Amino acid sequence: MRLGRFRAGPLAVAGALAVTVTPMTAAQAAPAAGAASCPGLARAYVPGAERQQRACLADLTTAGTVASGHTVPADYAGLTAAGTANPSGVPGIQVDGYFPDTSTGNANHGWNHDSQFVLRLPERWNGGLVVTGAPGVRRQYANDLAISDWVLARGYAFASTDKGNTGAAFYTDGARPGDAVLEWHKRVTQLTLAAKAAVALRYGTLPRRTYMTGLSNGGYLTRWQLENVPWLYDGGVDWEGTLFRADGPNLFTYLPTALRAYPRYAAGDERARQEMLAAGFSPGSEPLWAFHYQVYWDLTQRIYREEFDPDYDGALAAGIPFCASGTPGCDADYDYARRPAAVKQAVARIQLTGRIGKPMLTLHGTKDSLLPRELHSDVYTRLIAAQGRSPLHRYYVVEDANHVDSLYDLLPQVTRPLLPCYRDAFAALEAWVDRGTTPPPSRTIPRPAGDVVNTC
Repeated sequence: MRLGRFRAGPLAVAGALAVTVTPMTAAQAAPAAGAASCPGLARAYVPGAERQQRACLADLTTAGTVASGHTVPADYAGLTAAGTANPSGVPGIQVDGYFPDTSTGNANHGWNHDSQFVLRLPERWNGGLVVTGAPGVRRQYANDLAISDWVLARGYAFASTDKGNTGAAFYTDGARPGDAVLEWHKRVTQLTLAAKAAVALRYGTLPRRTYMTGLSNGGYLTRWQLENVPWLYDGGVDWEGTLFRADGPNLFTYLPTALRAYPRYAAGDERARQEMLAAGFSPGSEPLWAFHYQVYWDLTQRIYREEFDPDYDGALAAGIPFCASGTPGCDADYDYARRPAAVKQAVARIQLTGRIGKPMLTLHGTKDSLLPRELHSDVYTRLIAAQGRSPLHRYYVVEDANHVDSLYDLLPQVTRPLLPCYRDAFAALEAWVDRGTTPPPSRTIPRPAGDVVNTC
């Protein structure tokens, strides 16, 4: 990781605009055959980027970028339900690139370079900018299908970052426990500053509105940005954000229970089910547990534990996959409460406080089996209240929604997509910020009749 100093205060954007624009060749400035006219293409420039490539595209949405090679579908695979209706036909400019960094986990474009970003600048701009960070340990295009397509069609410029380290070995970045996650904060702030400046260069004015949003770790980053650099944004939508608290709850206070109890539950032990429920998993989510055990719980526990507590398993890198309880260094036996104080200090470096400084809407599903709402968004909502910031917050619990919408395709009677409610929440944020229209009170949103894939 190599991240130069940059200011995050109110004057930072003005400073970021003091740049020299690299002249483009005639070939670079000319739109491709059949593409949009792309006014301002020669001014499309991201200050501070070590490398950037501009393209004039007839369609910035995935309907166009998949074919043109300006997205990577693997980045967003498995995050949305089949049948999700997305807009298309948004012409404009796309800038792909990366900021200076020393880690090399992101192989997109063959660059083998982290801190990659994508910036999309639609021809028909509404004056706004939406910034996101990738969920999980995915890369910069992870939000293309769920967020980018829709906000571009509403006229927003869109910017997304890979957060500075990617993949299952993200924990190898940095020198101290917690450094990799700390870089996520800095990379989102860096991109926000650069994207604001790039918008001003392209359109001749800074964005009128800037919103932060994201899913899972992107939701965590939405919370962190609105707590720590709220002057950069006008508001945010937090989609099932991760909660890290040094004294708990956090991933390590319940995932080891799942790793120990689920195999026994699958074998028919009712006591194991009760242990799962006591750990925070919701009744009714049981049909989702097998998938989460195989895909999420084990890997998530091991790689995030390695980020904050690398000494637990000695010389091993992120433990032993699916190890049996009793195996030395097994993450199924991890006991966060008994770990050295240094582990909690590492988590404290990146923990949330609830002290948001701009309006934010949070959504969380009742059947989220990776980040149970009782342990994440319920607790975070109480933190916001304790900070006296409840007037800036709304919390919508979405009945039957799980952490990833694609599980609806496997278990349509058990779960439902959250994306339609996310879109409604984003529209409510716009009305709140632009017109002072107070959003509905925090509440539980029932499962709708009819098209649950596209209706909240």
